[in-house]
Amino acid sequence: MRTSGRVNRSPAPFRILSQSLCAPMSGALLRTILLLTLSNVFMTYAWYGHLKELSGRPWILAALVSWGIALFEYLLQVPANRAGYTVMTLPQLKMLQEAIALTVFVPFAVFYMKQPVKLDFLWAGLCIMGAMYFMFRGSAS
Repeated sequence: MRTSGRVNRSPAPFRILSQSLCAPMSGALLRTILLLTLSNVFMTYAWYGHLKELSGRPWILAALVSWGIALFEYLLQVPANRAGYTVMTLPQLKMLQEAIALTVFVPFAVFYMKQPVKLDFLWAGLCIMGAMYFMFRGSAS
């Protein structure tokens, strides 16, 4: 297969995924990726930040603080999903969100929560890439 005058020698699954995701991005797709990334930063902190910051406080306080943070997640996530649904199917949108969630979670776990880097992060990422391949393979031209 030729792309931009060069031979594309990527393995078939990665070639199909890259054609689907790396084709010229529409404004809706770019907006979806940006908003979902920001949304996942808030979501990850709301879900797990209290384990570090509020571990000695009553759980109800942690729940209420997390709920307040989650509001900002939803203020980004809802418009992201609305924009994404105009250019992707629902399963594609979900897999994109999961890939972004893992991309946000790993640095959060390692740098903020001081968790050790594990090879399991790589395996989980490869599983997500496989899931994305199956969700996006029908949309390659």
